[in-house]
Amino acid sequence: MKILSLCVTLLLLNIFSPTWSCAAAESESEYPQRLVARTYNSGFDLAHDTYNAISTASDGTIIYVLSSQSIDVGGQMYCYDPASDKIRHLADLTEICGEKGTKAIPQGKVHCNFYQRGSKLYFSTHAGFYEIIDGMEMMVKKPPEGYKLYPGGHLLSYDIVSGDFDDLAIAPYGEAFLTTTMDTNRGHIYAITWPKGYFIHYDPTTKKIKNLGTFSAAGETGIPGKTYRTLCRSMVVDPRDGTVYFTTSTGKILSYSPDADSLQTVEAVDMKKDYFGSYDPSSAGHMGYNWRRVIWYEPENAAYGVHGNSGYLFRFDPRKPSLEVIERLTSIPSKRSGMFDQFSYGYLGFDLGSDGHTLYYLTGGPIYIDGKRLKGKDRIAMGAARGKENLHLVTYDIPAGKYTDHGPIFYKDGQRPLYVNSIAVGKDGAVYTLARITENGRMRADLIKINNPFRNR
Repeated sequence: MKILSLCVTLLLLNIFSPTWSCAAAESESEYPQRLVARTYNSGFDLAHDTYNAISTASDGTIIYVLSSQSIDVGGQMYCYDPASDKIRHLADLTEICGEKGTKAIPQGKVHCNFYQRGSKLYFSTHAGFYEIIDGMEMMVKKPPEGYKLYPGGHLLSYDIVSGDFDDLAIAPYGEAFLTTTMDTNRGHIYAITWPKGYFIHYDPTTKKIKNLGTFSAAGETGIPGKTYRTLCRSMVVDPRDGTVYFTTSTGKILSYSPDADSLQTVEAVDMKKDYFGSYDPSSAGHMGYNWRRVIWYEPENAAYGVHGNSGYLFRFDPRKPSLEVIERLTSIPSKRSGMFDQFSYGYLGFDLGSDGHTLYYLTGGPIYIDGKRLKGKDRIAMGAARGKENLHLVTYDIPAGKYTDHGPIFYKDGQRPLYVNSIAVGKDGAVYTLARITENGRMRADLIKINNPFRNR
């Protein structure tokens, strides 16, 4: 009766305020605060789920890419200007890679953030059209008649002043670029390819790439239960010496220096923590002991990151070396439930805010129907989503050690933003991401905006 009474009350409130809905009330009836996200239409109806591919440029604009699963149409790159509240189409990924009209599997995604050095943003491309092999999405081995194999991902730059694009290099063996980062002080670019997991170093002096080989069994092209290993989705550069760090699904932390000829294991520290959970690194559907996303925090000369499925925040000091577990950064409803969230890889929407000391995290929260938690699948063979959940914005002030769950996020019509794995914090504190939007019975992924959560608090 309490649930029914609350729904009736909120239904009456909804007459006066479209930001409330009975559907929202059922999901978290005891939660005191909700955030309302504004949706945008970039004009790309084919847009599908996006991972990373959004950043705030130095001029305050939001640069993002909408993914495509089409065999004929590549991903599309856009610029949103908060000052004018307008979206501008920048490019078709396949076209700027010089492959338009070639009938090759197109450049369907950007799977990394944008890294700025001078007036240029650096990023890489990934395939969006796949072949299902043994129940898993894999790189196409037998393209449809009349089409060619994927030519390989590209390292690119975009000049925000001139508007020019430069094609810097292409991944070896027709691999896509899964993970990319940059030493913005020295100009070196580092990448991990998909699906085999080659580690790549791009040297800005020679303008050539160096392939250090694979580092994690057969990567995501391996046989589950044997040679399969989920690949790391985030790397971090220590700006003091330019060393880059990343992980494996077995929990190792690896490092690479531009002057080195090989990858090194960071000794005496790893990601295999009881708090993170127990995983079989050779099975699919989770990130294992990889960190999900990690960023550099200059005031402490240390990296802060989040482990995927467990949602634990940690601090990694590469010089000691040490890795300290700090706080479970999941939503309050997730903490109360004591359960993992529905997105078993964890969330990529994790970054420092414009103040330089507050972490922003877009994470999951359980949905409750008639007082019962909506349960997803126990096990999945492919991907990471086990079931539907709410989206929460959580912040963590590093110096103060203050955790805040700002509440679940809904659209004005009561719908939930779904499949969120990206974040950009604007200079005014507004939070941007890319999420599923359903309008007129059709679903697309597109830009959404959450106003500064600290405003009026």
